[in-house]
Amino acid sequence: MEIRTRVIKGQYHDSVLLMLAAKEIKKVEGVVDAAVLMGTEANKALLKQAGLLTEEAQSASADDLVISVKKDKGVDAILSQIDDYLVNKSPTAAGSLKKELQSIRSAVRSDLKLNFAEISVAGAYAAREARDALANGLHVLLFSDNVSIEDEISLKKYAVSQGLLLMGPGAGTAIINGVGLGFANALPPGPVGIVSAAGTGLQEVSSILARFGVGISQAIGTGGRDLSMNVGGLMAIAGIKALIEDMNTKVIVLISKPADDEVKEKILDVLKTGKKECVICTLGAKFERPQDGNIHFTHTLEECAYKAAAIMGVDLPDFQLFIKNEIKKQQAQAQELRSKLGSGQKFIRGLYSGGTLCYEAQVIWKEMLKEPIFSNAPLDKKNYLKEKNSHQFHTALDLGEEEFTVGRPHPMIDNDLRARYISMAASDPTTAVVVMDVMIGYGAHPDPGLELGDAVKLAKKEADQHGRALLVIACVTGTMDDSQGLAETITKLEKAGVVVCETNAQSARLAGLVVTS
Repeated sequence: MEIRTRVIKGQYHDSVLLMLAAKEIKKVEGVVDAAVLMGTEANKALLKQAGLLTEEAQSASADDLVISVKKDKGVDAILSQIDDYLVNKSPTAAGSLKKELQSIRSAVRSDLKLNFAEISVAGAYAAREARDALANGLHVLLFSDNVSIEDEISLKKYAVSQGLLLMGPGAGTAIINGVGLGFANALPPGPVGIVSAAGTGLQEVSSILARFGVGISQAIGTGGRDLSMNVGGLMAIAGIKALIEDMNTKVIVLISKPADDEVKEKILDVLKTGKKECVICTLGAKFERPQDGNIHFTHTLEECAYKAAAIMGVDLPDFQLFIKNEIKKQQAQAQELRSKLGSGQKFIRGLYSGGTLCYEAQVIWKEMLKEPIFSNAPLDKKNYLKEKNSHQFHTALDLGEEEFTVGRPHPMIDNDLRARYISMAASDPTTAVVVMDVMIGYGAHPDPGLELGDAVKLAKKEADQHGRALLVIACVTGTMDDSQGLAETITKLEKAGVVVCETNAQSARLAGLVVTS
């Protein structure tokens, strides 16, 4: 079996195009595996774990394109034709896309009614394009990440001065006037307005609300750093003020990781002046009491959605009673699952495409487990995970972090990265349970249930060959109206042997019970 690498210096391509090129190469007869990605350290680590790292690939820089192919023979012929995959296979080359507008300014001039721009370009160029859009009077969803904190502050200050929204950078989700931007779900219109520094957190809460029959008025993403001391909650406050003035919004929901204390107080002051009922979920934060006037504090995304639905009149039992009954049912389920494992299988392997869902799981596990959870996005910096494939403790990977998305598509679009980690978990004799989120909706993979289901089947087969069982627990974030289909996605996963829970919090609790039962 031959492994060959071609490194192209200083060549950048859109990450989705790289994903498509890798898929095309894998279709070639005799190809066992292939990777087409930028030469970042995280990508090199992945190549090493996949057995595709060569000396040439190791020497590549983050600005270099790396193509590694494992094939029975004739690898060099494929590498010599890589331009065919990167250029001739692209939609633009095939003539399916017609470029007419070359800049934001030309787009605005062509249609004076335009008032919104969604920007998704490499981080090095994103701030410039966002500034151009703001200067042309457009609200902006800045989907791009890898934008400096200095640029973010400058852009948001300018946006606020112009009465515009600058959502991002790294704002993965927004719903404005019923239109989903970035990654979003098909949701009914309704009375709940959301401001969120967490894209998948916004999706999880709004999808749970939809299952309760409660819709969304507006959903404003701020980017994950907005509530930090440096940024000062500029966009969260602007979004909250807009929802206070919005006649269609009856309840305001704020979602984030723990905020800077001064920023939190500023936001609470704004919410109190608005008089509307407000539900806050700052994951992992502690509050003296569950309610302060019109403001309700919640611990998890699940509780946040539950509380907002109850405020809107949905007939629900007390949340703590609900959780108590859920845990009682899950304890019996966990004992049955645990009986399938060997004594050496004791660790959780969290593999998340959503950073907020990874964080929520860690919040829950911190209360349940005696051992710490190590992560590339940990609750406590001392638990930072240096070795991404560690066998020594519980791990929770946020595969949507910037370290994994430079030069490759987000894991909500491309399942290849997670499939590889599922396989690695199966080969690890200490793995007890793999926990993952499965995101559906606009922008997400068209059939994640099928692809991830196939990856789980292969991993279970691999574990079985070593005399072990592999437990996989997941939740599906989405709605019945999403194109992938909530019920259809769940069915595909269950057929692959995945235990599917209704919410991310429930899947985390079940996994925690498995390793503690």
